[in-house]
Amino acid sequence: MNLKPTIIIIEDEKSICNFMETTLNAHDYKVICASTGQEGLSIIASCLPDVILLDLGLPDMDGLDLIRRVREWSMIPIIVISARTKEQEKVLALDNGCDDYITKPFGTSELLARIRTALRHRQQLEAGTLASQEPVYTFEDLTIDFNRRLVLLAGKQVHLTQIEYKLVSLLARNSGRVLTYDYIIHQIWGPYADNSNNQILRVNMAHIRRKLEANPAEPRYIFTEIGVGYRMQESQKPLD
Repeated sequence: MNLKPTIIIIEDEKSICNFMETTLNAHDYKVICASTGQEGLSIIASCLPDVILLDLGLPDMDGLDLIRRVREWSMIPIIVISARTKEQEKVLALDNGCDDYITKPFGTSELLARIRTALRHRQQLEAGTLASQEPVYTFEDLTIDFNRRLVLLAGKQVHLTQIEYKLVSLLARNSGRVLTYDYIIHQIWGPYADNSNNQILRVNMAHIRRKLEANPAEPRYIFTEIGVGYRMQESQKPLD
């Protein structure tokens, strides 16, 4: 018998908590609710949920502190759901260890998609490295074969530079998740790269979009989270 994935909702607004709980129960998730950070931390430690849905504006602590405390001992996926819309606040949450960020108000489809992505990444990390779990990425006409280092668009090979391929590969391996500018720069150009200047990253992304997107102004594959980073459309095929 398959166990239902357990999700904890840490949210002090009762109406939002009830909406998420009802939605998740209807989609076969087990849901536990907490209205304060301390209560949430206690439940996380005792129940070890599969995903944490976290509001940043809690009555007893800032959600960023909760993220940091959980990350001291666990890599349970954390999805922030917050009314804070400033770009710097999103970056702070992601850099402190949350896996994703949803801005209120949000729709049911978006919430469920982000949870599926978080669960998929956790399963892959528990099974081994992302590389061993994800030989192929595919969405509509775009296919990326990591083992062969091939990028195909409508069956035709797309010629990318080494840096362009590294960028596309990094985003595809983390498809459905927001990667911050600093994280991408660190992963591609190393820990001593100048994180204060995103120009080299923007230039490379512009080149990639011209090669992959029919209309770079309306992308289908790689999306910009303005002031935060980039997100690649989630793979349509279970990566195995």
